[in-house]
Amino acid sequence: MDTLSYKTISANKATVQKEWVVVDATDQVLGRLSAKVAKLLRGKYKPNYTPHVDCGDNVIIINADKVILTGNKWTDRVYLNFTGYPGGQKKTSPAELIKKGEAKLFNRVVKGMLPKNKLGAQLLRNLYVYAGSEHPHAAQQPKTIDINSLK
Repeated sequence: MDTLSYKTISANKATVQKEWVVVDATDQVLGRLSAKVAKLLRGKYKPNYTPHVDCGDNVIIINADKVILTGNKWTDRVYLNFTGYPGGQKKTSPAELIKKGEAKLFNRVVKGMLPKNKLGAQLLRNLYVYAGSEHPHAAQQPKTIDINSLK
């Protein structure tokens, strides 16, 4: 038996092959879409996934203004922020966040699904969110994927 062929391959910054991916958010549920985007950012769909390395793809979300939330979550869901001062707890809803910009809502949701460390902050910088169907990343030649085909 050739034992060299059974070695576990650990990716590092030099061996990682990052791609650019476009995801269409039209009529997608926010949480389900964000969970798949977080897995794409993390690199969990790749065979050489390594937990401590940024081996995920750069994800571009288009049509972010057409995302949906089921039930009354646009107004009933509450996101809490704390400024650090007494009485500094702020409440916001997804409807208020999407008025400020679609990127704020998606960053808030996807950030909660990434690791809470330096790697998670680095992975979140690979997410680009745009309200319309146009994006300025044509030079990177991103490929469009069907997010519904991923698990």
